[in-house]
Amino acid sequence: MAGHFEALPGGGAAVALDEVEIAILRSLAVQLMELIGPGDEPVEGEDPLAALFAEGPSEAPSDPALKRLFPDAYADESEELRSAAADFRRFTENDLRSRKRQDALLVIRGLDGLSTHGDEDAVVLKLTADESRAWLGALNDLRLTIGTRLEVADEDESGELYRLPDSDPRKPMVMAYLWLGALQESLVETLMPGA
Repeated sequence: MAGHFEALPGGGAAVALDEVEIAILRSLAVQLMELIGPGDEPVEGEDPLAALFAEGPSEAPSDPALKRLFPDAYADESEELRSAAADFRRFTENDLRSRKRQDALLVIRGLDGLSTHGDEDAVVLKLTADESRAWLGALNDLRLTIGTRLEVADEDESGELYRLPDSDPRKPMVMAYLWLGALQESLVETLMPGA
């Protein structure tokens, strides 16, 4: 189980993590929440249903990582589709940001509930089926963000990442990117029917 997720009865998943892995995952999830930004919390006395109908941004984010997390709905550059993409973003981005924040927060809270004791190398994190799906979303968001920062364009280029010298300042992020990919892949396998 060390280093990869395994299926649990009832659709959940479990993974053994050591203190360093817990600290890295938690730090990355906190940074992801900071990147996504705070949510708009309803003001006391304000109608909570108003938030459901609040309009979001109509322009794509300027930060490349945020642009990857919140892409345009249409790639075509025609005026008509740019307008449709702006409308789509305006009515969906707030909910998408909220879900991504919730997924990252669930990761943080799950990791905060873990602690290794001096004689233990790792502890086992057990997730329900719903928590597993939230973790999968957060792991995907983390990989997209790191991949964007590393300017990974496609899987062929990731082979070059394996060959970076240890002196390259990108090396720690490359290692995190590859590790998160392995975690994500093992979690996908646990969630597949018949796993």
